[in-house]
Amino acid sequence: MIFREAEDRELAGRARKGDLDAFNALVSRFETRIYNYLLRITGHAEDALDLCQDTFIKAYQNLARLEDPARFGPWLYRIAHNEAMSHLRRPQRETGLDDAAAGSLRAASMAPVEASLAVEAALARLSPEQREAVILKIYEGFKFDEIAAITNCPASTIKSRVYTGLELLKEMLAPAERPARPQEGP
Repeated sequence: MIFREAEDRELAGRARKGDLDAFNALVSRFETRIYNYLLRITGHAEDALDLCQDTFIKAYQNLARLEDPARFGPWLYRIAHNEAMSHLRRPQRETGLDDAAAGSLRAASMAPVEASLAVEAALARLSPEQREAVILKIYEGFKFDEIAAITNCPASTIKSRVYTGLELLKEMLAPAERPARPQEGP
C-alpha cells in the first residue's frame, strides 16, 4: 500500500508537469474504483460511467490546482463527490426497484449474488449522505478525516453518518423473523 501511494504521488507530480502518460496511468489505477463509487452513489451504470468520465476530465483540467500530489486519491474522490452531488440535485428518473421490493430483500441464507443485491438495495434506501459516508468508509477504505475532506463535512458528522447508516443497514438486512410454529400436541 505504501509503495502504491508513493507511486501515485510520483505519477501525480509528473502529470502536473504535463506528462500525459503519467495521467493515463493514474486513470488506469483509479477508474474502476471511481466508477464503482459513483455507481453505488447513483445506482445507475450509465450515470456512473458519464460521471466517471466527467471526473477524470475535470481532474485533468485542474491538475495545476492539486497542491499535494500525495493527496491525489482523496482529491480525485472530492471531484467525483462533487460530480455525484450535482447529478443527484438534478430531477431524478425512476428506479427499477420500489421500496416494497427493496424492503423484502434479506441477506440471511442467500447466495452471494443475492446477498450482494440485497446490500445494494439496502444501501439505496439510506439517505444520500449516509450512503456516501458508508461507501467511502467500507467500500473505499478511507479514514474519517479523509472522508471529511472529500465531502467537506466535519469528521464528527461523518462518523455519525457512517454509524447510523451501518445500523440501518443491519436492521434492513436482518433475517425476517418467522412466526413461531404452533406446537403439535400428542
